[in-house]
Amino acid sequence: MNRIRVNTLFALLLPAVLFASCSNKYRVEGNSSVINLDGKVLYLKMLQDGVWTSIDSAEVIHGTFKMKGPADSVRMVTLYMNGESLMPLVLESGKIKVSITPTDLEAEGTPLNDRLYAFIRKRNEMNIYIDELERKEARMVLDGTNIDDIHDDLKQESEAKLQEMDDYTKQFITDNYENVLGPSVFMMMCSTMPYPLMTPEIEDIMRTAPMVFKENPLVKDFLSKAKENMKLIEEHKRLRENMAANP
Repeated sequence: MNRIRVNTLFALLLPAVLFASCSNKYRVEGNSSVINLDGKVLYLKMLQDGVWTSIDSAEVIHGTFKMKGPADSVRMVTLYMNGESLMPLVLESGKIKVSITPTDLEAEGTPLNDRLYAFIRKRNEMNIYIDELERKEARMVLDGTNIDDIHDDLKQESEAKLQEMDDYTKQFITDNYENVLGPSVFMMMCSTMPYPLMTPEIEDIMRTAPMVFKENPLVKDFLSKAKENMKLIEEHKRLRENMAANP
């Protein structure tokens, strides 16, 4: 399965909801060392009926911004500047500390945000490792190493790391079936496909998924489209076989 880049995740995490006490509140406290953010308005947006809807906003003043409100449900949202998505956040009860630097985006302070960004950090580390393999290949070629030997060795190492990434992502989804993170990362993973398909990885995830996961609106819609596409592919395959058998 294709590697998943974190920037893909920013725009695609979805608004799965778990209900909580109406007395709970969220508080987002952000710090930014990105100079051109000062004076900009940041928005928390949630995907509702296919439209990104603003639910809160704050101006960045001297590198800081704050938002707060009732956390009567746990929601997956995205922090936006103008029309550009910056980073995902889980809007849940508690203080959510956000850090924006020229090289990194982090959120911590509440259970699901801690869990989400631990996942993102590990995914980034794996991506960096694979990118370094590509640079290593170029250096070895310049050093005169046999290109066939380089390709075989690094291909095996790259494939092993990609499999590790896929397994890690699948396990993360499985571990978070019943909260907002499971459906969100599942949809992020599926967004790397050119169109919805039932791959072995997806079938494996769905095999043990509880109904609360399968009935998530975006997951359910993806599965419906994937099954329709698989039928079309099979029909096209049969048509080609018949044409080949009867020229």
